Amino acid sequence: MFAKNWFYSITLISIMGLAPASRAGDAGQKPRSDDAASRPVVTTTVGYSVPDVQLVRDDGKQVSLPAEMNDGRAVVLNFIFTTCSSFCPLSSQTFREFQQELGPDRERVHLMSISIDPEQDTPARLRDYAHKFAAGPGWQHYTGTLAASLAAQRAFGAYRGDKMSHTPLTLMRAAGAKTWRRIDGFATPSELLSECRQLLAVQ
Repeated sequence: MFAKNWFYSITLISIMGLAPASRAGDAGQKPRSDDAASRPVVTTTVGYSVPDVQLVRDDGKQVSLPAEMNDGRAVVLNFIFTTCSSFCPLSSQTFREFQQELGPDRERVHLMSISIDPEQDTPARLRDYAHKFAAGPGWQHYTGTLAASLAAQRAFGAYRGDKMSHTPLTLMRAAGAKTWRRIDGFATPSELLSECRQLLAVQ
């Protein structure tokens, strides 16, 4: 199912005018032989406890993370930062296309992107980033204190020590569910749609 992911990653990177991640990583990051873009996508089912932290949404409003994730919609989550030049643009482009492919189901899904560089990613910067990727009303971006961001990253197994070591990760959960689908690697929008439709079918 995921055999086409590497081709898809290269295609999107080419469209966006970026160098493949195996040749150019985040600013200051040396290319690695085990580059995440070349790894197969792995999907697992995991139980996570949502931390009781406050974040700041891209509209400037302070919000509770549990409340944002329990508003009656399925949740699709990733972690990004706005100055990232490799994984994050590709992940955000995937979210953009995924949101478009959802069609009428868009209203039943809450896309959430949490910054792993909250000290730099102000709400205004996140709004600009969201606009760049044509984020619709069901896709919000979040910042906040460094402590809150780290708590969220650790709770979802996304913390890698620093922003330069992050890896592509998408998590999704049906509304009110106790378990999450964890997708490590670059899934295509169609693959995310397939996973999400399975969750929506049980809501």
